[in-house]
Amino acid sequence: MTEEHPDKGSGYENQNLDAERSVAEAPVTGDARVDDAIAGLSRLPGRPAQEHVAILEEAYGRLRDILDDLDPSSPSSSGQP
Repeated sequence: MTEEHPDKGSGYENQNLDAERSVAEAPVTGDARVDDAIAGLSRLPGRPAQEHVAILEEAYGRLRDILDDLDPSSPSSSGQP
């Protein structure tokens, strides 16, 4: 029951929140580097939530590096540190 609707439950009573969720297969992007970075997200299921941040940051960093390589105005793509 909720305070807003005392005659109704929260809606979570019959849900198994611990059940393993299915993860959709990531579509192929056509760039092996991007596909590899996104494939790293497949490590998320079954990992504790505390580890998710590191996995997501790793994928984000790899994708950011790829975008920097494609941007001609980026310092890293012009050979400058």
